Amino acid sequence: MNLSHGIFLFCAALIAGAINSVAGGGSFVSFPALLLVGIPPVNANATNTVALWPGQPASIWAYRKELQHISRRAVVPLTVTGVIGGLVGAYVLLKTPQATFMRLVPWLLLIATLIFMMSGPVSRWVRSRTVHHEHAEFATGRGVFIQMFIAFYIGYFGAGAGILILAMLALLGMDQIHTMNALKAWLTTVSNGVAMILFVVSHAVYWPETILMIVASMLGGYFGAYFAQKTKAGHVRAIVIAIGFILSAYFFAKQIWS
Repeated sequence: MNLSHGIFLFCAALIAGAINSVAGGGSFVSFPALLLVGIPPVNANATNTVALWPGQPASIWAYRKELQHISRRAVVPLTVTGVIGGLVGAYVLLKTPQATFMRLVPWLLLIATLIFMMSGPVSRWVRSRTVHHEHAEFATGRGVFIQMFIAFYIGYFGAGAGILILAMLALLGMDQIHTMNALKAWLTTVSNGVAMILFVVSHAVYWPETILMIVASMLGGYFGAYFAQKTKAGHVRAIVIAIGFILSAYFFAKQIWS
């Protein structure tokens, strides 16, 4: 890693950490940045997962009181499924040839951007249900089935997965936004955590870049949380969506002309 690449990755991770603290979607910045400095795509994805993971347990700590209100009959099966799905997704990623994954990158970025576009409408829908006290018993059985696919996606790529979990919880009967956010934070942290362990054990992580980005993303998260009080999340979401479409178009064009 030369100096110019280090500065570029530090700035990208700083921005990613700030975006994650305000609206989520930091991977739209940090993952392409790793690709642009020449890291192979599978390793870039693994490195990005490890670099941004340390900020996730902090979310669990912030929601610790809400997590205590969730039934273990819902948490335990979803957690087990999250572990299995995350491991399988990470394993499949590691077995994917670099060239094949590179061809998938623009599609994955486009799909993740479209998923991220759902975040505003889904959040508003959940909050409206909370206000109107709409309630149904949580369908744990169907939740485990759906969570397996979401956890696989988290292990394989993961961008935008949080909104998928939020939508799943709402569709299956949960109606309290803070409780749902707490469970979302727990499940994404678990699935990303087991994927991270597999990436580390498999020596897929570029450590100098990872350590630099961990420091930068934590700084970005701290200052992002401060400025979040003065910034509308909707504006940040719009910027993230624009970045997602621009980068998708860039990598599609790169494939066409390469």
